[in-house]
Amino acid sequence: MPSARALPLGRVLVVTPTYNEVENLEATLAAVASSGAACDVLVVDDASPDGTGELADRLAARDPRVHVLHRAAKEGLGRAYLAGFAWALERDYDVIVEFDADGSHPAEALPAMLEALAADPAAGLAIGSRWVPGGRLVDWSAARRRLSRTANAYARAILRLPVKDVTAGFRAYRAEVLREIAHQVVDSRGYCFQIDLTIRTHDAGWVIREVPITFRERRAGVSKMSGGVVAEAMWRVTVWGVAGLFRRRRPGAAGQGAAPGFVGSHNPVPPERDG
Repeated sequence: MPSARALPLGRVLVVTPTYNEVENLEATLAAVASSGAACDVLVVDDASPDGTGELADRLAARDPRVHVLHRAAKEGLGRAYLAGFAWALERDYDVIVEFDADGSHPAEALPAMLEALAADPAAGLAIGSRWVPGGRLVDWSAARRRLSRTANAYARAILRLPVKDVTAGFRAYRAEVLREIAHQVVDSRGYCFQIDLTIRTHDAGWVIREVPITFRERRAGVSKMSGGVVAEAMWRVTVWGVAGLFRRRRPGAAGQGAAPGFVGSHNPVPPERDG
């Protein structure tokens, strides 16, 4: 992978969980390689029966910046990411990025997300957001757009989170944030996993930035999102919202002092109205 302009962030690892993504993986890694971001990649494969893990091994053999973590069975997106986080922290990476293998996340936005972290030492999380001005959804039906927008608005309101795209899966975390919070997230899946991490990052006092992205439908294969995952997310969000009435946000992140207020996007713009 090519080197990119150095940012004051240290070593960056992109974590890409896979289960039956043999049709998408090579193109995904090529997109990361051509993004201009100086980073390594970790493919976390949950024993895919379609040969994804074997393909990942071949790609890693050709590129020293690609690594593979094989897991014994499919345990869900959240647990795959937690395994990837642990792998990264054990090897002293400074920034850990969540990146889907299905082609839905635009790798070309990765440098802007890293810049959003680099611009502010108190920023602990940068989110690739569909719902800030400049963000877009491509290839989704109107009904699916409404569902996503409504779910995000509900989660934002009940959880009192200053984040437009709470369920987004394209994220860049400072390692300090994950050292502080990742061990607390043990049983959330899918959308719920992302919401859980957002709550804990915010409550720990870190600034969260959102960078507009264009989100596309997966290139090939079948979505792993199920009705059960969506139902879990709605139920947990409601429970967390009630519990949050008694939750106090920490005044600042460890080592950061008092964290300044939330910044809505990499280039601050007026807040977008929910439709």
